[in-house]
Amino acid sequence: MKIGIVGLGLMGGSMALALKHLSFISSIVGCDHNEEHQKIALQRRLVESFMSFEDLKRECDVIFLAIPVNGVIDFLQKSTDLVGTEKTLIDLGSTKALIVDAIPPVIRANVVAAHPMTGTEQFGPSAALEGLYAEKVVVLCDLEHSGDTQRDTALRIFQAIGMQIRTMGAAQHDRHAAFISHMPHVISYALANTVLAQEEKENILTLAAGGFRSMSRLAKSSPAMWEDIFRQNRENVLEAVELFEVELQALKAALKHEDYAELRREMKGANKLYEIFT
Repeated sequence: MKIGIVGLGLMGGSMALALKHLSFISSIVGCDHNEEHQKIALQRRLVESFMSFEDLKRECDVIFLAIPVNGVIDFLQKSTDLVGTEKTLIDLGSTKALIVDAIPPVIRANVVAAHPMTGTEQFGPSAALEGLYAEKVVVLCDLEHSGDTQRDTALRIFQAIGMQIRTMGAAQHDRHAAFISHMPHVISYALANTVLAQEEKENILTLAAGGFRSMSRLAKSSPAMWEDIFRQNRENVLEAVELFEVELQALKAALKHEDYAELRREMKGANKLYEIFT
């Protein structure tokens, strides 16, 4: 099986590293318009070579689209020449409904809409990590509309690199992702800006320990990428943030009125989260 990866940043580069260990993969080639990314990816041997979109479509059995959502949509809409083929296109976009709705009907069977629930605050091919996907969840959306060959191919690859498979509709995914992925980024950016707005920010940050570093880590993420995600999933992100504000106001009110019994009840309620995780 010959693999093509469009976009050799954190997600695409890490996918290349994961696929290298699979015996049924014969070669991995890349496509990335960023010349610096190409240089680093070749130096790190993430891929064997780079080629154009058109060559990738012609030569590869499976193509991963590890690029921003607008780029995924553009690529899919320029891929109607794959109609009637067994080729598999797997997109790794962070929001799914826009992508699924934009797939040309004639190649719907060729596409598997996937979102691996993993990542770091780093970006670019230098950030590619061994094991990024291992034991993480991948959500496959509207899988019933993918062809049998394409569905089986995607399942085989994701299972082989150690991922846990979940399936759901694209709209359901986007709402869930707003709570578990997108809202935490909003909060992290806001937390960082709150501290940076203080006159003695340097002195404040000398006290930064594990809690602050953990909560503010996401503020290192690419603003360009997250602007796109927030725009594309705007309604769901707004709903999640507004519900978060309700909970924040409840804690604030308990503090303001010195109602420490209520404050403790709120915190004990939050402890239940880890009963679900464990």
